[in-house]
Amino acid sequence: MVSTSEDKTVAILSYITLIGFIVAIVMNSNKKTKLGSFHLRQVLGLFLTGVLCIIPLLGLVIALGLFVFWIMGLISAIKGEMKPVPLLGAQYQKWFGTAFD
Repeated sequence: MVSTSEDKTVAILSYITLIGFIVAIVMNSNKKTKLGSFHLRQVLGLFLTGVLCIIPLLGLVIALGLFVFWIMGLISAIKGEMKPVPLLGAQYQKWFGTAFD
């Protein structure tokens, strides 16, 4: 799959802060792309999983893991790939399968 510059922009923006995520949603709603929708679902899953970081001690481990997954997702977006983040990425696609389409 060849991705356009706009597809990659939506995918990359979705990983850059909550404001970037919101901007990416707006951009994706104007011109829906598979790459943009895929990465928006990945980031939504990472955000929601981040809620678990409030658990004492375990939260630190979860936060470090999510940071690594966030970096891996961002790299995938930069490359224009639809590669799910480890562990829960495939589940995020199932759980939020119709979101952003």
